Amino acid sequence: MSASSTPVDASGEPIPTSSVLMAASKHIAVRCRPENVAFLNCKKKDPNPDKCLEKGRQVTRCVLSLLKELHQKCPKEMDAYAGCMYYFTNEFDFCRKEQQAFEEACPISE
Repeated sequence: MSASSTPVDASGEPIPTSSVLMAASKHIAVRCRPENVAFLNCKKKDPNPDKCLEKGRQVTRCVLSLLKELHQKCPKEMDAYAGCMYYFTNEFDFCRKEQQAFEEACPISE
């Protein structure tokens, strides 16, 4: 992966690498909050991993759907930000310019 492109699979879907997830983390925190809260509550209630598999799948579906949406809506800015995060080993401080452009192109919303 170059420093300026988000890795995508054969169908053009963004691959959720650590740099892609870190770049989208604010969006994920807002948009997938209900799924994450339900999963964490399930884990708190029952430590048996089998009991919360469906809740975990819901979190995964939410994140993958959001990544797809972001990649369609603002691919250039997402690629630049995720590429910067990849290059600088997920250090936000080195990628503030790319973060600002990404958040302006794809505002964080519920």
